[in-house]
Amino acid sequence: MKIVLGLGNPGKKYQSNRHNIGFRCIDHLAEVHGIAIKKSSCQSDVGRMKIKGEDVLLVKPRTFVNLAGEAVACLLKKYRVSISDLIVIYDDLDLPTGRIRIRPVGSAGGHRGIKSIIQSIGDREFRRIRVGISRPSSDTVPESEDAIVDYVLGDFSPDEEEIISGAIDTVADAVECIISEGIDFTMNRFNRRK
Repeated sequence: MKIVLGLGNPGKKYQSNRHNIGFRCIDHLAEVHGIAIKKSSCQSDVGRMKIKGEDVLLVKPRTFVNLAGEAVACLLKKYRVSISDLIVIYDDLDLPTGRIRIRPVGSAGGHRGIKSIIQSIGDREFRRIRVGISRPSSDTVPESEDAIVDYVLGDFSPDEEEIISGAIDTVADAVECIISEGIDFTMNRFNRRK
């Protein structure tokens, strides 16, 4: 079994925020495969499906981004899934809006949700799909922690939303590619895209 988990914050208040791109990717995958994300397990909403014959659990933690590790640790244990079979989708300030980057391992890179996962499972060797949301323009927003929080909890502009819609489609393709072809093939295919 593979676990494909999107990071985001639960509730309508947050659903269109930049920080919720992981949830949006999970919702899109569920829609494409005609499944519902509604079962409750390990403080998360989950749905099951198959990709190329492989059982896949789609997950949206209800713990809020900064505590996502609690849900991840529980899910890995409950479903007896190895860390290398975990794929986490999340927003990245350091990538241009809509650009995706796939990695087999890495640090938290300042992302509190990823930091929570690493601390909770004691390992960094899980697959990641980072979706670029860009940094706020330094001309309009000073680079402070409060400004960054406000930015990631803000919604995409209409122009950004058009780009993000395409990125969500690409993420769905990348998830299927990781599961069917492996991480190295997927990185070669998708990380070269501009």
